[in-house]
Amino acid sequence: MSRHILTAVAWPYASGPRHIGHVAGFGVPSDVFSRYQRMAGNRVLMVSGTDEHGTPITVAADAEGVSPRELADRYNRVIVEDLRHLGLSYDLFTRTSTRNHHAVAQEIFLGLHKNGYVFPQKTLGAISPSTGRTLPDRYIEGTCPICSYDGARGDQCDNCGNQLDPTDLINPRSRINGETPKFVETEHFFLDLPAFADALGSWLQARTNWRSNVLKFSLNLLDDLKPRAYTRDIDWGVPVPLDGWRDRPDKRIYVWFDAVVGYLSASIEWAQRIGDPDAWRAWWQDPDARSYYFMGKDNIVFHAEIWPAQLLGYNGEGAHGGTPGSLGRLALPHEVVSSEYLTMEGRKFSSSRRVAIYVRDFLSRYDADALRYYLSVAGPETADTDFTWSEFVRRNNDELVATWGNLVNRSVSFAAKNIGEIPAAGELTEADRAILERSRSAFGTVGAELERSHIKAAVNESMRTVADANKYLSEQAPWRLRESDPARMRTVLHVALQLVDDAKTLLTPFLPTSSEKVYGMLGGEGRWAGMPELREVTEEVGPGESHSYPVLMGDYATEAAWESRSIKPGTPLRAPTPLFTKLDPSVVDDELARLERST
Repeated sequence: MSRHILTAVAWPYASGPRHIGHVAGFGVPSDVFSRYQRMAGNRVLMVSGTDEHGTPITVAADAEGVSPRELADRYNRVIVEDLRHLGLSYDLFTRTSTRNHHAVAQEIFLGLHKNGYVFPQKTLGAISPSTGRTLPDRYIEGTCPICSYDGARGDQCDNCGNQLDPTDLINPRSRINGETPKFVETEHFFLDLPAFADALGSWLQARTNWRSNVLKFSLNLLDDLKPRAYTRDIDWGVPVPLDGWRDRPDKRIYVWFDAVVGYLSASIEWAQRIGDPDAWRAWWQDPDARSYYFMGKDNIVFHAEIWPAQLLGYNGEGAHGGTPGSLGRLALPHEVVSSEYLTMEGRKFSSSRRVAIYVRDFLSRYDADALRYYLSVAGPETADTDFTWSEFVRRNNDELVATWGNLVNRSVSFAAKNIGEIPAAGELTEADRAILERSRSAFGTVGAELERSHIKAAVNESMRTVADANKYLSEQAPWRLRESDPARMRTVLHVALQLVDDAKTLLTPFLPTSSEKVYGMLGGEGRWAGMPELREVTEEVGPGESHSYPVLMGDYATEAAWESRSIKPGTPLRAPTPLFTKLDPSVVDDELARLERST
């Protein structure tokens, strides 16, 4: 039975171009999952956009001498173009600076306020002495008062997992310029997190499908729930929608509290853009729908605690009770799918230190599918992993070129040259039947792994079927049968081409571009793997004033289905072209030298 699947992808921050460490966590895993779910017959809504509010944007804009809007506009376009070239199949990739997003973020705030889950309170806020600007919690570092880790942030300690406030830190310092922040009294609205202790606990205890590291971390958060500031002293962000607050130039909703609302606002915007304003409700209010949130591990707290608390409060399901707001009851996440960290050549990615491989630079030199494959098979799914150029070259050459590409080339080129079409099979041998059964059964095995977002296990199993197919082709050696037994040659080629067709389908979620090529080689008609489209849209921002920006959308209704389909004898074959580019070993030295020059 078809099910509605919401793929909620973490919002890349529009303060600069994104590097491959970013897309390792939110980008490629979410797209692999979504492509599989569509092929399996489910109705997928994959949404995200650029996160554009908060202090980091204003700091970067000041450094460049431009407005926050100008900076966000520039990097929104860069990020949209990069994600399109990577083939990420968003139903809508938008941004948080839209009127729609502001309205939805304000509606969630008002629903929480009406139900008594946000309240005003005076507190100490961190200010940069040199600029007078607010320093967000995450832009303050210091020593954790609990475990003494020197590198704890103002909202949590990644070493011990405890929530913190900036005032808790020992020897606090600004991550922007290293100065000691000044703490001044200010008034803000706070989210009453303790009011959700029981509801969050019950909900998390029922998350038996989550990765154990994510669930354990999330449950530990319940041990020290404290109210969290919902607003900030800043002029760039979503206005607070209350009398006495909405017109203030110095108070805005905290960027993290508005960014997570983006999953909902993007769903609503998507529905509006397709001309069916209520279409989003099937993913947010159908009890059979499922929502999967993809991100890096540093975002767990906001997706496993803050966003669920916002939803519970809006629904009126915390300790204070209440009733749902005007949007109706909204579903909590079915699963938070968090990846660990990707490092590069033993070093932590850092744009400020120029230790990064930006997506745009990478794709200017290498195939998108090569990057997608590497991040699928060697990415930080459940443990921190290290990207190395030597391993990238090895996997590209040994696995994509010499294993998968070789199977396609040997099978299709020999059949195209000697027959010109898919041949009919004669009587099958035990070896033929065994390899065909092995290939068919892989759909269940790989599909079960992808259902659980086990990307690495899924791609490894897919590649094992490719290796088995290569072994079969080498053992049967149809080129030796051309003169002695042409009927058997045709049968072997039919089986080999069926194996290629199956493998193409199994690899489609990971390698959509090259799978499309194989589909064409085997005589396929129409589109096999839908790709995202960049569309320019316009929004009114004032009387007689409009603003244009790019979004990603796409028509992903294609011929692709998650099953083994019998190939049709007589279908003309097209001469194959290389699926992947073999990389010279000198690439490793070149890239390491480029990295050293940049740092």
